[in-house]
Amino acid sequence: MKSMETKAYSIIEEAYKEYYPVIYRYVRCRIRCKYEVEDLVQDVFMRLLDYDNMLQKSTIQSFLFTIARNLVIDYLRCYYKKQEMILCAYENFIESTCGPEEEIIAKDLLIIERLRLSAFPQQRRKIYSMSRFEEKTLCEISEELQLSKSTVENHLFIGRKVMRNYISMCI
Repeated sequence: MKSMETKAYSIIEEAYKEYYPVIYRYVRCRIRCKYEVEDLVQDVFMRLLDYDNMLQKSTIQSFLFTIARNLVIDYLRCYYKKQEMILCAYENFIESTCGPEEEIIAKDLLIIERLRLSAFPQQRRKIYSMSRFEEKTLCEISEELQLSKSTVENHLFIGRKVMRNYISMCI
């Protein structure tokens, strides 16, 4: 049992060294965000561990491309579904805010938000502004500022939490 497991791990290790650049290019052609691509390619090789008893050198390339294709399809399906939900929510928001009273409230809230935003640390302020006002995605922000995706996520999470608490105190 140990020798089969060791053999599977050595096959995966060799495949990683040989096919990582190829799989990376395959996924990168379909997905723009560099960090998402890196995560997906890593997932491709992690999924190989699920098939350790079936791995052979002759079939590893087929496994890799099949797994990569399926992960890309899943990612794109989720991505476009999310975009569709955002668009729908935005359209519903536009339809629901039609009166002058709502416009005044929205302007007041924007003033409050910008006031609190000015007190944020510089990097958090920049990330929050890019997300909120420039409508940039995590990937776009992380690439533009040359930060890791997790750093951008952390700044956004903290910024949004602080902003929610502040606005709820003002209301």
